[in-house]
Amino acid sequence: VQLQASGGGLVQAGGSLRLSCAASGRIFSINVMGWYRQAPGKQRELVATIISGGSTNYADSVKGRFTISRDNAKNTTYLQMNSLKPEDTAVYYCKGTIRVSGGPNYPMHYWGKGTLVTVSS
Repeated sequence: VQLQASGGGLVQAGGSLRLSCAASGRIFSINVMGWYRQAPGKQRELVATIISGGSTNYADSVKGRFTISRDNAKNTTYLQMNSLKPEDTAVYYCKGTIRVSGGPNYPMHYWGKGTLVTVSS
């Protein structure tokens, strides 16, 4: 299983970006997909998660500005980021909790490579 994140870039404060994360491989099911971020000198932190039924969870710092969604048919999750602030600058990682076809009878965690988001003031 591989997760491929894309959509990062440089944007001015107040602007928007949309990140995408596509999962590929021998996927049986995806329980949870989520976005995390790590700013320079800081620990990786949760941004948002979405479960297979569509329920979402957000960090307080992004509530009302970011929206996570998923396309189950495409095994893809999106993070729409609006009203971006300089403090949103970080490398953003996607994570999937995934059951593999022909694999263990329980889901495992997979991480994609990060995509850099830089918000200028």
